[in-house]
Amino acid sequence: MKIMKLKALDQRQAGILLPLFSLPGKHGIGDLGKEAYEFVDLSAQAGFSIWQILPLNPSSSGNSPYTPYSSFAGDEIYISLELLKDWHLLDEVPNYLQDLKRVDYKRVRLFKNRYLRKAYQVFLKDKELKKEYRTFVKGTFWLKKYARFMALNKANEGLPWVDWNDEDQNIKGSNEGLEAEIDYIQFLQYIFVKQFNLLKIHAHQKGISIMGDLPLYVGDDSADVYEYRKCFQLDDKFYPKFVSGASPDYFSKDGQLWGHPLYDWDYLKKTRYNFWIKRLKWNNEIFDILRVDHFRAFDTYWSVPYGSATAREGKWIEGPSYHFLDSVYKQLPKLNMIVEDLGELRPQIHELRDHYDLLGMKVMQFSFGEDERKVKYKIPQHCVVYTGTHDNATLKQWYEELDNKERMKEIMKGLGYTGENLVEDMLAYTLECDAVISIVPLQDLLGYGKEARINLPGTVGPHNWSYKLTSFDDYQNQIQIIQKMLKKAKR
Repeated sequence: MKIMKLKALDQRQAGILLPLFSLPGKHGIGDLGKEAYEFVDLSAQAGFSIWQILPLNPSSSGNSPYTPYSSFAGDEIYISLELLKDWHLLDEVPNYLQDLKRVDYKRVRLFKNRYLRKAYQVFLKDKELKKEYRTFVKGTFWLKKYARFMALNKANEGLPWVDWNDEDQNIKGSNEGLEAEIDYIQFLQYIFVKQFNLLKIHAHQKGISIMGDLPLYVGDDSADVYEYRKCFQLDDKFYPKFVSGASPDYFSKDGQLWGHPLYDWDYLKKTRYNFWIKRLKWNNEIFDILRVDHFRAFDTYWSVPYGSATAREGKWIEGPSYHFLDSVYKQLPKLNMIVEDLGELRPQIHELRDHYDLLGMKVMQFSFGEDERKVKYKIPQHCVVYTGTHDNATLKQWYEELDNKERMKEIMKGLGYTGENLVEDMLAYTLECDAVISIVPLQDLLGYGKEARINLPGTVGPHNWSYKLTSFDDYQNQIQIIQKMLKKAKR
């Protein structure tokens, strides 16, 4: 089977990684408004051609973008109130929590919802927007069922759907009493997609592609599991039989218990993987490039019995492998994705990735072990290399907590760098290595430390998914230096 190669591989590219929520914002969180446009402009000026973000789907627990209410919907928290004002759907909106360096999700959601409902009331009288809205509703296959699910979620005061009454659990149940809320939720999705598409058009005009992120798993309390429940390993009361996790290893003797319901790959195979095709198709249309998380689970995945206290009780199960990806590429020949293939992997996973000519990932913080020493720490051309990802310490924090700094300095000297400033050397090597795409988190470019970390895996709390810039001053001050770095790296 001939596989489509990732677009624009005819030249070396550089990308910048920053979640949307980490942008400065006048209302407590980065959003799709003017600061996003400014970030695109600055990144284009610096010489970047890719902006990688994290999932934009509505998060259902712990504010994690990797446990979404939906694989299709966008989180209304990212809707720009400033743009709604420009569109005459709102009057003045006061600044709110704009100087906080952490997103307070609960407060921001309450604040924004108040103004979004005001905008909705004005929208109801706008004939031009309503005409565009009706076209969006008619052409968006997932919208009505998602809106009904979220309306039911509100009516049930946030209870998980498995605890709803039989009528509400019924996918084809009544909408009586929910009509107004369903329409409001559909309005929010219309506005979200409209604002995102306008931002993407601006990014394209500046030569920037947007790389989105698709979580492999979905949350159990989600519109996905509610509507496509046969696609998951559930019992007769719709609770998971088995849940996701990571096996015990050197770093975690108990493994990691993620808790997502696992897919019923036998059923999915009978449906030509319909649910997955819909997920991939929609996200491939929304984003220019799609990063698919936890690629290894297509080969083998860790299955933990539901109710287990830790992930130690799990075991490895064979995934859908070649049959799945053959079907995906047959149905979606223009799928434009890279895959997250990090961690301790068996050779079959690399063979699966390479069979479809997929770009995998390399992270510099993990690239100086014994296996890498054997190939003289050379980064392959056919990959996407990062200094670190959203799950890593910032480069400065990594260096400060490094046990053997002298060894790393010697390695960098051996690679042709000074070894005097390890953070600068690592940045330079990430950009100058052979990888066709190099992506650097903004925090690493600006030399930020522990305070700017996005996520600490295996933990839950306000320290995760909440880091936010208060201005672009440091970025603007570094533009000329970044330009020189990218020019030297020929990116």
